[in-house]
Formats: sequence, C-alpha cells, structure tokens
Amino acid sequence: MSHALIRRYFDAFNAGDGAGMLDCVTEDLVHHVNQGETRHGKAAFAEFNAGMGTAYREEARDLVIFAGDAPDRFAAEFVIHGTYLATQDGLPEARGQAYVLPVGSFFTLRDGRIARVSTHYNLADWIRQVSA
Repeated sequence: MSHALIRRYFDAFNAGDGAGMLDCVTEDLVHHVNQGETRHGKAAFAEFNAGMGTAYREEARDLVIFAGDAPDRFAAEFVIHGTYLATQDGLPEARGQAYVLPVGSFFTLRDGRIARVSTHYNLADWIRQVSA
C-alpha cells in the first residue's frame, strides 16, 4: 500500500495531474520545498503545484522508492528531466532550457495519505544548467 501510494503520487506528477497528486496527500500536508518556504495544507500545496505547472514541465525518471525502519517513513530517489518555461522571481530568465537533476524526496504517511513531503536537489547545479 505505501509503496503504491508513493508511486501513484509520482505517476500523477509525471502526468501533470495536480488533482491526482492532491488525492495522495492529507488536508494538513507539510510541504518542505528545496531552499524555499515550508507550505502547510493541501490548498497551499495545490497553489504551489499550479505555479510549478506553468513555469516548468518535468518528469521524474528512474524512480526508486525506499522504506524506512518506521512503517510511516519513505524516501524516493529519481532524476528530474525538465524544461524551464516561465521565469521565476530571483532565478535566471526562462528560454525553454532543458535540465536534468538528481532529486531526493522524503515522506511521512498517515491514514493512507502523504502527510509530509520534503524534496531536495542541487539548486546551484540547476542554475548552471539553465544559465548555460
């Protein structure tokens, strides 16, 4: 069940299915963004995903899901293949640049949903790729 939930989350991500991603998370989700503000709640997560959907087109490939010692803790390692579509505040200008980044995400599950997701990647590497 738990591996399946994480896989379903990433399948929805890869399909650009924001509603499918929202179906995987709790109402009080805590979303830790790489080098960004922590978001609290499903509505804040939906708003974040909507903005990401206009600025980036991304696909998580080579997904590996890991179970922790605790039954509610999981991690995922994957490679993001993306295109930078719209300039984001404080970041380089978007010109349709492609990028490839290794990423790690950590999850806490509760009642069959994701209650926390924390995603990490090398921002300096991403900036180098889209600035080239």
